[in-house]
Amino acid sequence: MNKAYILILTVLTFIFQTSGQTKASSKDYKNANLSIDERVEALLPLLSLEEKVAQMRIFHANIGVEADEKGNLKLSEKVIEKLKIGIAGIKNPGEHLSPVDAAKLNNELQKYIISHNRWGIPALFVTESYNGVDAAGSTKFGRPMTSAASFNPSLVNRIWDVVGKEARLRGMHMCHSPEADVVRDPRFGRMSEAFGEDTFLTTEMVKNAIIGVQGNYEGLGKGTHIGAVAKHFAGYGQVLGGSNFAAIEISERTLIDEIYPPFETAIKEARTLGIMASHGDLNGIASHGNAALLTGVLRDEWGFDGYVVSDSNDIARLYYFMKVAESPEAAAQMGLEAGIDIDLYAEDSYAYLPEMVKKNPALEKLIDRSVKRVLRTKFILGLFDNPYINMEEVQKGVRAESSLELAKEADLESIILLKNEKNTLPLTKNKSIKIALLGPLLKENTKAMFETVAGKNVSFISEKGFQLTDEKGGAPKLLERDPKAIANLVNIAQNADVTILFLGGDEFTSKEAYFSNSTLGDRATIDPVGAQDELVEKIKALGKPVIVVLKHRRTLSINMIAEKADAILDTWDLSEFGDESTAKIIFGDVSPSGKLPVTVPRSIGQMPFHYSMKEINFKKGYLFLEDGPLYPFGFGLSYATFEYPDIKLSSSEITPNSEITASVTVKNTGTVKAKEVVQMYLKDEIGSVTRPDKELKGFEKIELNPGESKTVTFTITPKMLEFTGIKMEKIFEAGDYRVMIGTSSKNYLESNFKLKN
Repeated sequence: MNKAYILILTVLTFIFQTSGQTKASSKDYKNANLSIDERVEALLPLLSLEEKVAQMRIFHANIGVEADEKGNLKLSEKVIEKLKIGIAGIKNPGEHLSPVDAAKLNNELQKYIISHNRWGIPALFVTESYNGVDAAGSTKFGRPMTSAASFNPSLVNRIWDVVGKEARLRGMHMCHSPEADVVRDPRFGRMSEAFGEDTFLTTEMVKNAIIGVQGNYEGLGKGTHIGAVAKHFAGYGQVLGGSNFAAIEISERTLIDEIYPPFETAIKEARTLGIMASHGDLNGIASHGNAALLTGVLRDEWGFDGYVVSDSNDIARLYYFMKVAESPEAAAQMGLEAGIDIDLYAEDSYAYLPEMVKKNPALEKLIDRSVKRVLRTKFILGLFDNPYINMEEVQKGVRAESSLELAKEADLESIILLKNEKNTLPLTKNKSIKIALLGPLLKENTKAMFETVAGKNVSFISEKGFQLTDEKGGAPKLLERDPKAIANLVNIAQNADVTILFLGGDEFTSKEAYFSNSTLGDRATIDPVGAQDELVEKIKALGKPVIVVLKHRRTLSINMIAEKADAILDTWDLSEFGDESTAKIIFGDVSPSGKLPVTVPRSIGQMPFHYSMKEINFKKGYLFLEDGPLYPFGFGLSYATFEYPDIKLSSSEITPNSEITASVTVKNTGTVKAKEVVQMYLKDEIGSVTRPDKELKGFEKIELNPGESKTVTFTITPKMLEFTGIKMEKIFEAGDYRVMIGTSSKNYLESNFKLKN
């Protein structure tokens, strides 16, 4: 056998063996019996560099994913080109279609994607959720801030369970929600997207939202739920001036003790699949280029193993907006090194990575790191094994009767009674009464909803009167005062027995201020806009009962309303059945039980102004302004009255290795069945660093019949007393502590205990 023949035989054997290995590897990632990590490791080496980078990019469906006249998938040339080598995901495909049509479209889209990339890698279809799934035909729930007012985490869990199911039935897989931001500035247009000003309340709500939307994590692989992307990490709700895209300045101690906990819990307890980085910088370091934040804190400290996605175009903005990168390519490298795994929307960022690797091959290792995280997510969601939606399940699963009833239930638990002078509410259904439904926040179907609840004895007349703005989407303008419209409303009220005014703000007076200079959503003041105060004053002057239904997406300084109205119901932004639920509260079908998830200031000049600020912040008030908030955090009245006789502690001492309990027996001393939120606050009397005035550390919502009592017990743990000390380490400090249990952050009983080392 000559040497040439031996050489040829050796080469052919090598090629055959190598080819066999490649084929075996290509099959391994499809083997459902292997672990997810094994499948990821089998698939990654098969991908070209360009295919890897494609798994790090998401584009929006509005660039050319739609249904044609017959409801079939129609793709633009731009989309077809993008999908040749696969894609990480697509945002909002089918969002304007019915659930059935969206599911059909997304099945066709997924089939196209799988069949048009070499390895059959499915894509993530991504939605958002502020009032339920942000798509046509889904159950519309109240906003997160609204549901936070329920102080009922299990209710929030059930809401987001429905969100997860309805989204998956549309063919969606991930949700750029919930917001884990703590929001304390009502100038910020996105305020209602979050769960309030308090760290503990936000943490509980975010945890339950994520567990719900992910089906307790088990629903991901079963194909019944979607993955959550908690956002915006970190500190986004603290933008200076309440202005979107502004700088974020937070002390390191505040960041650790107050801003991080909802995110940490989202990762460690709720097991969120994704995290979205913040638009802003954080104490001078752009969040999308902050390796200490996105890798050091998220992964090294908290053990996060999901993916991090950029906010819209924000990696590229490291160059042209943040101006911390010298070039678009430098911005892409900065984001990659920091730990951003997916680039959302941009064409001028991660798109450059293949060419960048030619000059700097070391970048491919970081690319591999990110691609593994994306592929792992797709395997967790079961997309390689079951990428399509069962069309037979869609119609009965979306807007099920149980989901609609849940929306109503959530409304009833979230409405807050702020004022009820001389027991104006509830109104009676048993005698003939004429009610005027008036004001700029009145809806077309409000009258019909009230008539359904009130019955035959009550008659209604309704008139919107005027709009607040021209309702232009980008930068709406306030409309001029209309004296004729105001006079007409006053005249209608004159001929009614009771007036219910629908006031506050809407989606045009509080909204996201997108990057475009022509789009605004934040406000410099928080007074009700337009002639609303004048309307309240003039109708109150008629000498008849005035009830205000306050609708809004940001906290408003409602001084005139608080002074003149006989009763005020704060409804924030309720579900599609919101006015029906409001009517049920007004006519006493249910007693209100919502509590304020934020402090209501008297003036924007008091900001920052949340209940848990350091004690020293409350030393001084302002000239010519009454001291304190208009309404405190945790406040909310009921048609019942509740008696809190005393607090009982299991011990007057606690150690770093022990716990104590604090109990209170609450009695319904009223005449109606009602729910009450029992709240527990703790205060460190003396600390080595200045400490909060008080901090919410527990709450429980209970329901009591007239005369019924219930004992509520809270466990006080050493973890609740932990804070970041002088040396920037988490510590317990021996000394005196106060426990406060009551009905709000201003109305409570108190007792004392000591922490002993």
